[in-house]
Amino acid sequence: MPELSRFLGIVIRMYSREHNPPHFQAYYGEYEASFSIEPLDLIEGKLPPRIHGLVIEWASMHIKELKDNWDKLQKGQIFKKIDPLV
Repeated sequence: MPELSRFLGIVIRMYSREHNPPHFQAYYGEYEASFSIEPLDLIEGKLPPRIHGLVIEWASMHIKELKDNWDKLQKGQIFKKIDPLV
């Protein structure tokens, strides 16, 4: 599964050729959650509240890049890394 970004112990990944709606996964230690891209919302799983907020903050800054990567991965193309939250 391609790793799109990594910051503050959080790993953001996206599966290739995955089911709709467009989404990504966030991992933090033993926690895992899936988020839809539009609207930006938790689909399933759980993260600690502070980490959840950081993922939402990061994703809201990179919606276009997330959508572009979703499209590329669904077509079997090469994805582009996304800058971490600084």
